[in-house]
Amino acid sequence: MADTPQLPALSGPVAPCNLPAPNYYTPAQQQPEFETGPPPVPLAHYLWILRRQAWKIAAFVTICLVGTFIISERLQPIYESIAVVDIDRQAPSAIVGTESDHGVMALNDSDQFLATQIKLILSDAVLRPVAEKYDLLRLEKQIKDTEPEKAQSIGHAPVLLKRLKVTRPPNTYILLIAYRSPDPKLSSEVANAIANSYVEQTYNLRIVSSASLSTFMEKQLDQLQAKMERSNRALAEFEKELNVINPEEKTNILSARLLQLNTEYTTAQGDRIRKEAAYNSMKSGSLEAAQVSTQGEELGKLTERLNDARQHFAQVKTTFGASHPEYRKAASELAEVQSQFETTRKNIANRIEVDYRQALNREQMLQTDVASTKAESDRLNARSFEYHQLKQEAEADKTLYEELIRKIREAGINAGFQNNNVRIADLARPGAKPVFPVLPLNLALAFVASLLISVGVAVAGDTMDTTVRDPEQTSRYLGTDVIGMLPAVARSSQLSGPVTEQQETTPAKADDTPNSKSYHRKGYYRSISGFEESIRTLRNTILLGDIDTHLRSLLITSAGPGEGKSTIAVHLAIAHAGQGQKTLLVDGDLRRPSVARRFGLTPKSGFSNVLTREVDWKDVLVPAPGKPYLFILPAGTPSHRAADLIGPRMGDLLDEFAREFDLVIMDSPPLLGFAEPLRMAAVANAVIVVSQAGETKRKAVGGVLTALGRVRANVLGVVLNQIKRDTTADGYAYYGYYRPYYYQHDAQRS
Repeated sequence: MADTPQLPALSGPVAPCNLPAPNYYTPAQQQPEFETGPPPVPLAHYLWILRRQAWKIAAFVTICLVGTFIISERLQPIYESIAVVDIDRQAPSAIVGTESDHGVMALNDSDQFLATQIKLILSDAVLRPVAEKYDLLRLEKQIKDTEPEKAQSIGHAPVLLKRLKVTRPPNTYILLIAYRSPDPKLSSEVANAIANSYVEQTYNLRIVSSASLSTFMEKQLDQLQAKMERSNRALAEFEKELNVINPEEKTNILSARLLQLNTEYTTAQGDRIRKEAAYNSMKSGSLEAAQVSTQGEELGKLTERLNDARQHFAQVKTTFGASHPEYRKAASELAEVQSQFETTRKNIANRIEVDYRQALNREQMLQTDVASTKAESDRLNARSFEYHQLKQEAEADKTLYEELIRKIREAGINAGFQNNNVRIADLARPGAKPVFPVLPLNLALAFVASLLISVGVAVAGDTMDTTVRDPEQTSRYLGTDVIGMLPAVARSSQLSGPVTEQQETTPAKADDTPNSKSYHRKGYYRSISGFEESIRTLRNTILLGDIDTHLRSLLITSAGPGEGKSTIAVHLAIAHAGQGQKTLLVDGDLRRPSVARRFGLTPKSGFSNVLTREVDWKDVLVPAPGKPYLFILPAGTPSHRAADLIGPRMGDLLDEFAREFDLVIMDSPPLLGFAEPLRMAAVANAVIVVSQAGETKRKAVGGVLTALGRVRANVLGVVLNQIKRDTTADGYAYYGYYRPYYYQHDAQRS
């Protein structure tokens, strides 16, 4: 280490590095503001939640199962007995009469019928005798001896048995009467008693119904007889008044005559309309009307002769004069034909008029006959309807009277011989095993319920967790990269002290496993080897992230205190200096400085004094113990005025630092609530934000990123600190890789 540059070389002019000396600060591009919109959560994240909370879920499920087992064992066993009742709807409900056929009718209402029977079993008339016989209300604790008034009111109310259950197996006519009790014998006796009470109740209902029907029908018999006599007397008087034996026959004759007259009237009306049209045409002088008549053929011949005579006269007229014999002959012939034509036309017109008058008279006569026949038919139909009404009423009264007499006789017979279609198919027997509690069922339900509750609580807890935990989640919510992950160390004090050469070369014993106490006590790299490896990874990520731009200054900040930014700054500086690069570590936290204390230094002046121009920065520069390439600029005396000077002085100082050092790492106060970090971020080449995994809120980190974006700071990304096995989905793989590696490495060194 003879060729290593030492601190005294900085007391005078320091040789500049082989780099250009202009301003080393390059303004960064504006960063996008933090967006708080919730992105979609992948399914693998929920699987990680279950894996993370697996031991808690297992503990909760185990506790619930144990509790269910203990409670089930302490519960009083309950026995159930079932009586089977068969309802045969095909069996006749009566011995004689039409009621004996009702059992085979209306079988499509089985659901309604059986529902009615279930309600009948649960009625007070069926349950009260059984409840009073076995004192079931007291056994079910519905009545207590200490409350006599309440017991009296419950006794007068309809009986409801809590332990009774009546069900119907699907697609059957069977009813199951089940009763539960701690005493298996009592449960069977009560079930059988309720079944017998139900059968007796159906018998009683039928007997009472038959007796009531007979009494009612006897009262109606006298009234019905008097009504039948009145209707027969009214029918006889109507037949005498109408003077016909059967009005229906005369009605049929009038209907046929009216139908024939209507047909003839319709035909006459059509004939009249046709002849009237011809008559009107003839009156108007139309030749066509005359031609379509019966003498139209003769008129057509005369028309042809008239046309020929006219043509001949026209030819003679052009050839001869008026005094010529041929001219007078042709004129005479034309006049003769013209006279015959007019005479024939008048005859045809007279004939058409006569035909029209005859058709009109015939139509009027038929119309009069139709009207008179229809009036007579309507009168007879009205009286016939009255006759039929009287006749139907008389026949109905007679039929009803005869049916009532038959019903009274049948009811008297059936009242003494009732057939019931309800019967007990199987009596209840005492149960050999209790039906409650069912331990396997209770354990299964407890397992399912506790598992669902615990999984729901775990997912809900993760949903309500608004902290940053892992790279994927951080990138998804904050829209920025995670450039480093630092594992949690068993003792945070191991990260604060300086690392000596002796500690690095201290041998390890054979039993120094990653979980043994001696492993954590012996040497710095054995206790935090994973942390240091993560620091080296972070260093390479920062320095190799952009090869085109040479990073000269780096600011490390966080959203709040206690997130490990100072520790990361110290170890990042140590890792960079370990490569033989001159590194300057600036303690920019002027409010709670900790960098010097971590190296065991107690300087009296430092960065704050440099900002107030009390001293030159080279005079307060301190070399790190045991690290020849690392130099420290302590915070110095706390000063509020020094914090105000960071803005105008920081850019010039960074230019001076860049001429002497390869990299300047600055520690700063938490960004939320303090102004210095924003001023320092505005002049630094790059900024990284440190967040404690599982503790720092996403909203706080988002606020930091938004604030840095507004000052156009070059934010490289977020560093997640204190990563634990259960904090991130990658924690298991992280620990599973580093711990065995360093354990084997230390074993080989020993």
